[in-house]
Amino acid sequence: MDKQADAVFKTTGSKWLMPVSEYLGFPLDQVNFLSCQVFALAAAFWFRLYLNPKHASPLVRHAVAILFGTSFLIFCFGWYSAHILIVVLANYLIIIKADINNVHRYSMVTAVGYLTMCQVSRVFIFNYGILSTDFSGPLMIVTQKITTLAFQLHDGMCKKPEQLTSDQKHMSISERPSLIEYLSYNLNFLSILVGPCTNYKDYIDFIEGRHIHNRLRLAHTGVCNGQNGYDMSPDPSPLNAVCQKLLLCCGCMLFFLTVTRSLPIMYNVDPHFVSHAPFLTRLTYAFFSIQAARPKFYFAWTLADAVNNAAGYGFMGMDQNGQPSWDLICNLNIWGIETATSFKTFIDNWNIRTGIWLKTVCYDRAPRHQLALTFILSALWHGVYPGYYFTFITAIPITMAARAIRKSARHYFLGSRSIKLGYDILTWAATQLAICYTVMPFLLLAVEPTIIYYRSMYFHVHIISILAVVVLHQKHKSSEPSATTKTLSSPTTSASTSCSLYMSQSVKAHFNNNIKGE
Repeated sequence: MDKQADAVFKTTGSKWLMPVSEYLGFPLDQVNFLSCQVFALAAAFWFRLYLNPKHASPLVRHAVAILFGTSFLIFCFGWYSAHILIVVLANYLIIIKADINNVHRYSMVTAVGYLTMCQVSRVFIFNYGILSTDFSGPLMIVTQKITTLAFQLHDGMCKKPEQLTSDQKHMSISERPSLIEYLSYNLNFLSILVGPCTNYKDYIDFIEGRHIHNRLRLAHTGVCNGQNGYDMSPDPSPLNAVCQKLLLCCGCMLFFLTVTRSLPIMYNVDPHFVSHAPFLTRLTYAFFSIQAARPKFYFAWTLADAVNNAAGYGFMGMDQNGQPSWDLICNLNIWGIETATSFKTFIDNWNIRTGIWLKTVCYDRAPRHQLALTFILSALWHGVYPGYYFTFITAIPITMAARAIRKSARHYFLGSRSIKLGYDILTWAATQLAICYTVMPFLLLAVEPTIIYYRSMYFHVHIISILAVVVLHQKHKSSEPSATTKTLSSPTTSASTSCSLYMSQSVKAHFNNNIKGE
C-alpha cells in the first residue's frame, strides 16, 4: 500500500518540485506539467512583447521557442524526452533525403510506427504502469505535426494546383523547411506538452510576423468585413481572449478540486457499489462521474489555447461584431459539448484539432475505404489500451440507432416550439447518457473493469441500440417505395455514420458532415 502511495509522487522528470507535490497532495508529474504551462504563459507574453517580429529576427524567435520547448520536455520527462527528439530528427532526415514523391508515406509510417511501439510498451511491457502525464502525450502531438507537414510538403512539391482542394492548396508547402524551422514547428514551447497541432504555414507566418495580417487579408478576400488597410493597422491584442480563457481554466480547476476528485471513475466498478447499489443509483453515479471527468480536459486544452494566444498566435479574424477572434487553434467548444443533442454535435466540438488532422492526412487522401482507414489511424494514434477499442466498437450500434431514431421520429416533434423543446431535452439526456456509457471504457482502460461496468449496466444500451436498428431498419425497408435501392444504400450510410464516432471524440465537423450527409 505504501509503495502504491509513493508511486503517485514519482516522475521520470525533475524532482525539484517534490515538496510542492507533497504539500498539495498532487502527483509530481502533474505539478511539473502545470508549472511548465504557467511558465509558458508568462514566457508567451514576453515572447510577444519583447521578441516581437519587429524587434527580433525569425532565427532568434525560432531558437528561443526550441530552447524553451526542449527544456519543458526534459523537465517533465527526463530521459524519456529522447523519444520525442529521436522521432523528430528521424523524420527531418526523411523529408530532406527521401524521394519527395513518397516522403508523406515514409513520415507517416515512421511517426505512427514509433508512437505505436511506445504505446505497446506502456501497456504490455510496463503493465499499465503509466503516469497521469507521460511522454506519450507530447509524442502524440509531435506525430500529428510531423505527418501534417509531410503531407503538405508533398502537396506543394508534387501535385498540381488542380489536384488539390482549396484547403490543401492554401496550406501546401513549396520548399523543404530548414532544420531550425522544422525543430521550432515540432518542439516549440507553445504546444509541445498539450498541443494543439497547427499548420506549418500558419506557424511560420506567426514566427515571421505575418500571421495576423494574413488572417485579416484572407477574411477580407473571402467575405468583405471592412478591414481595408490591414497591413498598416496595429495588431489586435489577445489580452481579453487570454483573460477569458484563464478565467475558464480557474473555474475548471475549482470544479476539479471540489467535484471531480469526489467522484472517482473507478468507483463505478467497485465490488460493493456494484453489488449493493440499485441500478438507477449506479446509472446516476456513472453519469455524474463522466460529466465530472471532462473539466480536466477543458482545463488542459483551454490553458494551451491561452498560451498560444498570449504569444500572438491563434488569431482567426474579426467576428460578426467587429471584435478580434482568437479561436483559430481552439481545441474544443464547451457549450457545444455540454448542450449536445446528438453524437455528431458532441464530436464536432471535442478535440477539434485532432479531427482536422485525421481529415487532412487520411480521410481526404485515401482513394477508397476512407472511413475504415481513418478509424484505424485514429485507433493507432490513441493507443492500444483495450478500453479504447470497447469504446470504438460500442459506438457502432449506438450511432446507427441514433440515426435511425432521428430519421423515424424527429419530424413528429417539429410542429411547435414547446414540443421541439421537449424533444431537444429528451435527446440531450439520451445523448449524454449514451456518451457516458460509450466513453466509460475509454477511462477504465482495461478489459476486466470494462466488463464489470457493462454487466452492472446489464448491457442495456447495447441491447436497446441493436433492437432499434433492427426494428427501424425493417420499418424503413418495408415503407419506402424503392426498396432495392434503399437496401443497398442504407447499410453504407449507417456504417458511415457509425464510423464517425469511431474517432473516439476526434473527428471534426468538416468530414462528419460529408459522412453523414446532414
